[in-house]
Amino acid sequence: MTTDPIGDMLTRIRNANQALHETVEMPTSGMKREIARILHEEGYIDAYSVSKGDIHDTLVVTLRYGPSRERVISGLKRVSRPGRRVYAKKDRPHRVLGGMGVAILSTSSGVITGRQAQEQGVGGEVVCYVW
Repeated sequence: MTTDPIGDMLTRIRNANQALHETVEMPTSGMKREIARILHEEGYIDAYSVSKGDIHDTLVVTLRYGPSRERVISGLKRVSRPGRRVYAKKDRPHRVLGGMGVAILSTSSGVITGRQAQEQGVGGEVVCYVW
């Protein structure tokens, strides 16, 4: 049993991406759905859906690849962990690889990207970086 469900989600996506799998499944939660929504909006995954189960619901993420099967996701990094929380201030830009990647933040106004947080003038917990 893992103590970090978000880290588990990112590891599953990272491993499936490395193995060139089409989809990856995991137990779902509200935070995982929001992270999948942002990954979909930013173009890192093709789709995501929640399938109802008897015991628990399952989040199914369809990974995206280029025309000759090159990976769209080069890297995923968990920033804030249960043992070490990392917070970002509202006045500091949240840039990943000089703007080539996306920072995902959990803020008081929901789970948003670093760019959206800067536009809205809010800070929050830095969940992960995607590039």
